Amino acid sequence: MYIFLILIWFRGKKERKGQIIHAVIISFIAWGVAEMVKDILPTSLRPFQINGYPPLTLTIPFDSAFPSAHSTAAFGLAVAIFLHDKKIGFLYLLGALLVSLGRIFSNVHYPIDILGGAVLGAFMALITENIHFEKLLRSK
Repeated sequence: MYIFLILIWFRGKKERKGQIIHAVIISFIAWGVAEMVKDILPTSLRPFQINGYPPLTLTIPFDSAFPSAHSTAAFGLAVAIFLHDKKIGFLYLLGALLVSLGRIFSNVHYPIDILGGAVLGAFMALITENIHFEKLLRSK
């Protein structure tokens, strides 16, 4: 999802570059918030810790499963893009859904973990919609 943003960056106008910066920053903030939520809530086990089947990921996560930080970041990115460009944003929402389904099929998350991450990521994008990070970055 981030690689496609690089293509948009080089083909885009100044206005679009600001939207890309906003979306990327939101996805990283959303990821961080998800990690904080994991530390606050009681630990929830991951599917592979219960069913005994190995996770199909490159690394084996042992932190709390809820919420899915991958889904939070993906939906934060997708919703932030969708708010500025519906056509590309819709493609990113599909991408976020695929990322999320991959986390379920990889045996590292339950659907409720994904739903929690999707809601958190979308919420982060919505509440920061009018913050212009690129202007803040330029002013320093």
